Amino acid sequence: MTLNVWNTEGDSRRPAIINRELHRLNPDLIAFQEVVQTGDVRMLDRLLEGLPLQRTHQSDLQEFNPPFSERYGGSAVATRWPHRAVEALDLRMAGVVDVPWATLAVVVELPRLGELLFIGATAAWRLDAEAARERQAIAITDLDVRHRCDLPTIIAGDFNAAPDAASIRYLSGRQSLQGRSVLYHDAWAVAGEGPGYTWTVDNPNALSGSEQIVRQPGHRCRFDYVFVGSWDAHPKAHAVIQSATLAFDKPIDGVWASDHFGVMVDLEVGVGG
Repeated sequence: MTLNVWNTEGDSRRPAIINRELHRLNPDLIAFQEVVQTGDVRMLDRLLEGLPLQRTHQSDLQEFNPPFSERYGGSAVATRWPHRAVEALDLRMAGVVDVPWATLAVVVELPRLGELLFIGATAAWRLDAEAARERQAIAITDLDVRHRCDLPTIIAGDFNAAPDAASIRYLSGRQSLQGRSVLYHDAWAVAGEGPGYTWTVDNPNALSGSEQIVRQPGHRCRFDYVFVGSWDAHPKAHAVIQSATLAFDKPIDGVWASDHFGVMVDLEVGVGG
């Protein structure tokens, strides 16, 4: 699962609502974005209260607090099985120095199957930052190469780009960038139904942001993805996408959980082709 939790904005009940729904959905791997984790605000603890999940926040690995992180938070992952954090990739670069979110890589030990690399990713948010997102996408695939395991890599997160953007086309094997090409299966494209919009004016929490940033009516986009490593990179194992559905896409007790909808994917992971 991936979910952008929208830092601490909006209704103060949102973390408890997300926690309750996570108890119901019971995911094995979660990538969170915009999790505020400071000495005073322990949002990750509230999101995962009572859940038997191991968790890592980017602040656990970084020796500094990026500017704006106290307001906009950082990335975090949670896993049912033990994991070891291997890298927090700082994706601030020319043109996107205002992004406090790192991309987290952890190696998860799946029972009877072996190790799987799980990457909780995010990318530049500004509408005109696709050139930066392209560079960030390449950096994320390099991160995979550095820590890749036999089991297919899972990359999940908020990429702030629609499926036809160059960064997403690169990740899903539909175009090259800087003379390079890769292939990760876009779980929604494989098994989702409908457009799968995750940042949409149909969500009141996203409406205000859309009015401020997009300033055009009826804006709806699929920004949040789960990508699955392909046979080319993982010839000894497989991760078959069984289903892809939206999560947190309806109000719960009258409260919308975030300004993004989440994406939940069911995978059948195994050794062998």
